[in-house]
Amino acid sequence: MTALTDPALAHRAIENLIARYAELVDDGDFTGLGDLLAHATFTGSGEPVSGREAIERRFRDTVILYPDGTPRTQHVTTNTAIDLDGRTATARSYVTVLQAAPGLPLQTIAAGRYHDRFEHTEGQWHFTERRVRITLLGDLTHHLHQAKRGTTKPPA
Repeated sequence: MTALTDPALAHRAIENLIARYAELVDDGDFTGLGDLLAHATFTGSGEPVSGREAIERRFRDTVILYPDGTPRTQHVTTNTAIDLDGRTATARSYVTVLQAAPGLPLQTIAAGRYHDRFEHTEGQWHFTERRVRITLLGDLTHHLHQAKRGTTKPPA
């Protein structure tokens, strides 16, 4: 059995991709994030961007990193529902973003939904699309460069 022919393995592989996204953002590893989404289109609050370099640049231009190299966030992804259809899949999940920036208490800064698409090629599942819809906003001034300038549209 493989992650293509065994639904349980496919679900686990896709869940791991969703978890990896959160880890990379929280680690401030935007190069790794570009690699993870290399075959994908990412849609946050701005225009959709596609491919490794454009996605990496979007996060570098948008997210504030602190001296430890991270945005001081934890993305908590829950309520994941995955639908398989042969070599493609879709997933929906909730996201809650926590942040503890220097001098600030731990707080929730955003919550919303991820809508993802995946494809299985060359023996692996990978993202083909991530759409982020943030519906609840907290204080983003310590997370996003735009928020410091007066706009509060989150990328992730």
